[in-house]
Amino acid sequence: MQGSENARTTGSRRLTVRVSRHSLSFSVADETAENLVDYRPYALKSGMSVAANLREAFKNDAWARSWGRAVVMVDAPVLMVPADTFRSNTCETLYNHAFMGHGGDNVMHTVLPSLGAVAVFGVNKDLCLVATDNVRDVRFMHVCVPVWDHLHHRSFTGSRQKLYGYCHDRKLEIFSFRHNRFNFCNTYDASNSHDMVYYLLYVWKQTGMDQRRDELHLAGDIPEKDMTVGLLRRYLQNAYVINPSADFNRSPITKIKGLPYDLMTMYVRGR
Repeated sequence: MQGSENARTTGSRRLTVRVSRHSLSFSVADETAENLVDYRPYALKSGMSVAANLREAFKNDAWARSWGRAVVMVDAPVLMVPADTFRSNTCETLYNHAFMGHGGDNVMHTVLPSLGAVAVFGVNKDLCLVATDNVRDVRFMHVCVPVWDHLHHRSFTGSRQKLYGYCHDRKLEIFSFRHNRFNFCNTYDASNSHDMVYYLLYVWKQTGMDQRRDELHLAGDIPEKDMTVGLLRRYLQNAYVINPSADFNRSPITKIKGLPYDLMTMYVRGR
């Protein structure tokens, strides 16, 4: 089991299992499919842990357990460590110090070479066991890795500073880049427009952005989107919503109902 590998497949296709507190899905790149990806969301059963739901999914779905290789994309608290100070033998201590209550997790990491950083995150031990029990070759990564990579590349367009907000799984990831590094990166619980606007404007001010010149870009499943954007535009001159179809040159993948932006990004841009 490797925790620091990327998700781009070589050779045979790889199953992608996306796991969060509120959702579970399986997907595979498939050139014969109408939209190029075979995407299969799984309805979580209440009263069961995500690991138990994943075990049930593998048990009852011959297609899911037929794959020999898989990447598991995990939505978990993430600690960003500068690459030049990262030490694998200390990352578990750092992570457990930063995030209380995750002592039972397997601490893993993904190197982000273009950003000079290492994303350290925890994966529930039972979840790891279920995955490795059912798939021979399993790799883990944080759900935001493809999004960070893609939006970092996108940030070079134009000369204005950009702040990004990625909405997924009832959370808001806010980040920005400067000189090929993260200038800011943090996660907030935000399931409504007022929370989103508060956090975005707070970070905007904290990072010294110019409300008349700089840009805010939102992506993903934006709660109360029209209200959120309307409120933001009261204070910021350049607030935009990223349209996946335009962002990915009208790729058929963007037409798949319910497909998260991070999965779109991984399949279109790779990792």
